[in-house]
Amino acid sequence: MSDFILPDIGEGIVECEVVEWRVQEGDLVEEDQPVVEVMTDKALVEITASEAGTITQLYVAQGQIAKVHAPLYAYQAEGEPQDQEATRPEQNAESSDAPAEKPATQTPSSSSGKPAPTSAPAAATSAVQGKTPASPAVRRLVREHGLALNEIAGSGKEGRVLKEDVLRYLDAGQELPGKSASAGPRVEPLRGVRAAMARQMVASATTIPHFQYGEEIDVTDLLALRERLKVQAEAQGERLTLMPFFMKAMALAVAEYPILNAQLNDSADELHYYPDCNIGMAVDSKVGLMVPNVKDVGAKSLLEVAAEVTRLTQAAREGRVEQADLKGGTITISNIGALGGTYAAPIINAPEAAIVAIGKTQWLPRFDENGDVSRRAIMTVTWAGDHRFIDGGTIARFCNHWKASLEAPESMLLHLR
Repeated sequence: MSDFILPDIGEGIVECEVVEWRVQEGDLVEEDQPVVEVMTDKALVEITASEAGTITQLYVAQGQIAKVHAPLYAYQAEGEPQDQEATRPEQNAESSDAPAEKPATQTPSSSSGKPAPTSAPAAATSAVQGKTPASPAVRRLVREHGLALNEIAGSGKEGRVLKEDVLRYLDAGQELPGKSASAGPRVEPLRGVRAAMARQMVASATTIPHFQYGEEIDVTDLLALRERLKVQAEAQGERLTLMPFFMKAMALAVAEYPILNAQLNDSADELHYYPDCNIGMAVDSKVGLMVPNVKDVGAKSLLEVAAEVTRLTQAAREGRVEQADLKGGTITISNIGALGGTYAAPIINAPEAAIVAIGKTQWLPRFDENGDVSRRAIMTVTWAGDHRFIDGGTIARFCNHWKASLEAPESMLLHLR
């Protein structure tokens, strides 16, 4: 048998969570067939088979942590003779408890997936090493109830503790989960994208002095223009939302106020001005908040931006955004209004300089230039800027330029490329 070694996923990632196995032990797989989905702190990654063969053992259970450069699963390569079943390392299966102990006679598999020769007998199990054999799911259940695994009698092979053994132990000594009002809260590890978001937001909120600025934008004419163009866009296979208009207007404003597209270096003694306006959009995905960005918005047509917005939104909602789409953002839009919010105080997506939260659009009465009341579509926006190098006047003027383009969208035609 051979071990499949979890490859380097990039971005300095050393571990990931197994989200879903696409195969089971005993399944036949083809080369490049999807085998498992893992979640890093960036995105959902699909791991494929390195060669055709039969899956003989899955080392890491769903919901558990797998280590980069460690065995992920074992397989019998196609055409190889059937070997006598050998004991496999449990280092990944037990990584949530403690580092695995390897038998002294066992040599780790090579990165090519071929196991090195070993003289260890097949009976060299974790029980021999002084460990109580149990699956990661069972170990997690034991931890959640504050039990000691070695105190529970295992009914499985070679004393393996099964889930039924834990439940039987709980039945005999205490209330089952959910039966007692004194039961503690359900514990869920913070992993993947949500863990990355927690680190990023804490770092941004504690290291960047945020300056907040709010405004109202009359998007009545913009909504009418979108309705007129929507049919033509759909005829070309594109879905035209308001987001492409927000982005194109923002790229025009950035051209006038490039400091909004700049970033402060780590030592806070240099400003780096970026030539391309790469606008991020916060997407509420199934794996947590993701912020992919549309590259070089100023050089793209409205339809090209619309196509990118659709592609990135779909990918983010599925948690399958490419690493390249998550890197290189220079300014961000958070469309919280799509969920019904009117106002928000967004946190800057460091190291960017600013972020805007767009509230929901409401039809409200407003006075026109003649003093008459009319029905207008009013959208609220709230900016957050890095107050270390962006002052209130700058962000106000920048917002006014952006607002002017959105309130008179035809005026953008003079500047679009």
